[in-house]
Amino acid sequence: MRRPEVPLNSPAASARIALAVSSLEPHIPLRGLSVPVVTVLDRQGRVIERSQRELIRFVLQDGAGADIVFAVGTTGEWDRLDNRRRQLVSRLTVEECRSARRVKPIEAWVGITAHTRAETLENLIHAIEIRADAAVLAPLSVVDMEDPVDFVTREIAQLFERRASRIPLFLYDNADIAAPGKAPHLRTRDIKRMSQLDYVRGIKVTASKKVLGNYTRAASHFKRSGEFAIYTGNAHLIFDLFKPPVGLTGHLLHYWNLYWTQRALPAGVVAGGANVMPREWQQAWQVCQAGNKPQMERYGAVLERFRSACTFSRAGRSVRPTIACLKAALVERGVSSSDAVAPGTPALEDSERREFARRFKELADFAVSTLGHSSLSENVGPMIPAGTEQHV
Repeated sequence: MRRPEVPLNSPAASARIALAVSSLEPHIPLRGLSVPVVTVLDRQGRVIERSQRELIRFVLQDGAGADIVFAVGTTGEWDRLDNRRRQLVSRLTVEECRSARRVKPIEAWVGITAHTRAETLENLIHAIEIRADAAVLAPLSVVDMEDPVDFVTREIAQLFERRASRIPLFLYDNADIAAPGKAPHLRTRDIKRMSQLDYVRGIKVTASKKVLGNYTRAASHFKRSGEFAIYTGNAHLIFDLFKPPVGLTGHLLHYWNLYWTQRALPAGVVAGGANVMPREWQQAWQVCQAGNKPQMERYGAVLERFRSACTFSRAGRSVRPTIACLKAALVERGVSSSDAVAPGTPALEDSERREFARRFKELADFAVSTLGHSSLSENVGPMIPAGTEQHV
């Protein structure tokens, strides 16, 4: 049964929220590139710990890559893993990011979404215990979650209160992973209510420019500037949103973008392709922010070519098994020892795997000629020999 809605400005709700937020240190969401890392699995679906650690080091690029490493999200196949494996990958991510902070500020965000509310809360407890920098929740993906606002304002608040400890929470909205029967996107009024909570610090939006703007408008009145961040999960959208105006058409597009986003451009980009090209995506983010049109075109051409390399035709229909391609590319680069996907994740057929290897080699050559060697991601460790990893 759905519980009665309690207004957030009521005495009872205010007291509950005050208790839940009293210990949280001031937190300004980190800006920049977030890499939703894949989960490196063997053919039996076990996590390959050494390869997972190598991948995290690779996306960090000794400070030239990710600002945020996001574990166990959609790209990490959260919905194909059990809680034990979700929590393992979360712990490995936190440990590696903590070791890398001597170079620059880096945050480890861990996905806590599970198929049930109980497992989701278990994952939040684990995130607190391993001292993750933030937790990420996709409310519409939890099968038995009837009311996202109630879960975030009541159940999570009570958990924080019981443990006398808490961490920032970021929401995640992606129609592709909404549970059956759920709405494709969070309602604007729900975002407004949740954004009032001190521990809710932003949202990752994998959607159109219009939906992105809806969320910006919803949150704009409830936090001081910079306290509630919007991150675009439609990564290639940054080349549109930050495009400098040129000519009448360009200026019209520029003001149209400002209208949709309420003059608040994303605080960061969540790029799945940055698993393979972290340095390139970091630099793309930088040149987009600077409005450097020639450089935006160069980086955009290289990064779009990777997306094209992941597209195949099956029975006359275009398909893009992105996770399988990311894992294949990491093997081609020597970063990972396995390109296995979890059961249920779309895989590459044998002929497609061979074709992808050919395309990826051509992409590497194109990237060198377009950007130069110094702009490209570098392997930060030796290739891992097959059969030497720990499988968990």
